[in-house]
Amino acid sequence: MKVTVVGFWGAYPEENEATSSYLIEKDGFKLLLDCGSGALNQLPKYVDPYDLDAVILTHYHFDHIADIGVLQYHMLVQNGIRQQEKVLPIYGHTFDQDHFAGLTHNFTKGYPYDPITPLELGPFAISFFETDHPVTCFAMRVSDGESNFVFTADSSYKEGFISFSDEADLLIADCNFYEGQDGTKAGHMNSKECATIAERAGVKQLVLSHHPHFGDRSRLVSEAEKYFRGNIQLAKSGLTFHLG
Repeated sequence: MKVTVVGFWGAYPEENEATSSYLIEKDGFKLLLDCGSGALNQLPKYVDPYDLDAVILTHYHFDHIADIGVLQYHMLVQNGIRQQEKVLPIYGHTFDQDHFAGLTHNFTKGYPYDPITPLELGPFAISFFETDHPVTCFAMRVSDGESNFVFTADSSYKEGFISFSDEADLLIADCNFYEGQDGTKAGHMNSKECATIAERAGVKQLVLSHHPHFGDRSRLVSEAEKYFRGNIQLAKSGLTFHLG
């Protein structure tokens, strides 16, 4: 499994970057996990967006779905140019019916996922864990039978993340605050909380993502290193992992 960070900022993208978006690939299958602001600007660096096989969304806050409309226009225009009628499936939860309905548009079609039942997409099996966030949101564990990647999505700290992330090869965690800051009301975690999950779950690698727009972000790593003994990195555009 290959995982590429397309976007990693929280709220809005800094110049020439994007908010939450991750490309997951295996055996030619290309899955986009979240499609935040700026994702369609960054994605062509790694893959032709027209070649995506599916998109899956954790929740419907704009920093995770802002470029869905842009992707829908991309499919419309490119189908016209290529004289094709390819329909791109976009998977989302149905706890927000208005946003879910918007996933279907011309050459994209919305499909519901059941958070109770693992979803099979190409070579991947995806399981879900409901997070603590102001809107309904699901963390995801992606397995290809050989390796496991966990994305916390947006959440304040939950003990359940430990078992959900158990021995994952890669954990990408929502790290929107520095140690000592309380992100509970906003539904986000700080560096200590992310590292605590990684340590107690025994994950192999921790990536801190969904970055704050204030402070010295390198501090996030030095703070997390006090609580997790494994490899820690800050998310950045193009950061790639080959798992398994």
